[in-house]
Amino acid sequence: MSDAAAADIMLKDVLEGLRMRQKELSPKYLYDARGSELFECITELEEYYPTRTERALLERWAGQWVAETRPKAFVELGAGSAEKSRVVLTAMEASGTGGLYVPVDVSGEFLHDTARRLRDEYADFRVEPEVADISLPFDLSDDLPRPTWIALLGSTIGNFPPSEAVRLLSRVAAHLRPGDKFLMGVDLRPGPGKSVARLERAYNDAEGVTAEFNLNVLRVLNRDLCATFDLDAFQHRAFYDPVEHRIEMHLVARTPQEARIGDEVVTLDASESIRTEISCKHDRESVGAIFGAAGLRTERWVEDPDAAFALVLAGKAFPGS
Repeated sequence: MSDAAAADIMLKDVLEGLRMRQKELSPKYLYDARGSELFECITELEEYYPTRTERALLERWAGQWVAETRPKAFVELGAGSAEKSRVVLTAMEASGTGGLYVPVDVSGEFLHDTARRLRDEYADFRVEPEVADISLPFDLSDDLPRPTWIALLGSTIGNFPPSEAVRLLSRVAAHLRPGDKFLMGVDLRPGPGKSVARLERAYNDAEGVTAEFNLNVLRVLNRDLCATFDLDAFQHRAFYDPVEHRIEMHLVARTPQEARIGDEVVTLDASESIRTEISCKHDRESVGAIFGAAGLRTERWVEDPDAAFALVLAGKAFPGS
């Protein structure tokens, strides 16, 4: 696709979101090279528990699960820097089972930098990056060595409302063959070991890195669509909605605003917001419902001691299985 065609698609998508009663932008526009780097900084913050909790679960269970299922290929959707993926790759390397890693991400520049580093670290692996938007239909080669693991880590499933999550995981299930597995990280709903306050702090860090990450989406629109947003006129806000069971991240106009995008002028009243991301929180029942609708079945479910995060290994629900 040409750059001009991609810009036209982006413009149409952005304007559709900004015409809605609750203005919104797709979270994929947060993740240009700078946004991806900022998110990696977020994952290292004290307040942001999901990354270190998921990594601890992977370090505890990946070796055992790899030894049991012996994957020959590892495909990761929304790979980012692949920091946690290294736990799986190391387990595959130690078991001598696999030699192919396919990181998939929407940020091409960031993805190819990650692939170069991984080739240096894992000389026995073929690293074949794929630039793709996982919110849209995507293709995976039918020639993948089997069994294959497909992964969606980092609680990325939370960026998709339940109906969209079913569509995404249905596409995953369509690529699974007998013996293949799907690995997913899930940020869990508040409970006795995890307060709403702890959850909200993960999206409102004291250093303001998440706020800068959020504002970066306007920088992306100004650069890629020649929009005229004033970044200083917006402030970051993130909160947990207990009815929808999700974090919502917004950019709130400090004063009345006008910004031109293409041939349109977008206006916002003071205190009006643009929703830039949601992060749905799940429990075992809600994951089971999504899996069932997508044609997957849970085979392993493990949680950290606080029940803050879960790691799930699933297979395809073949007829008669």
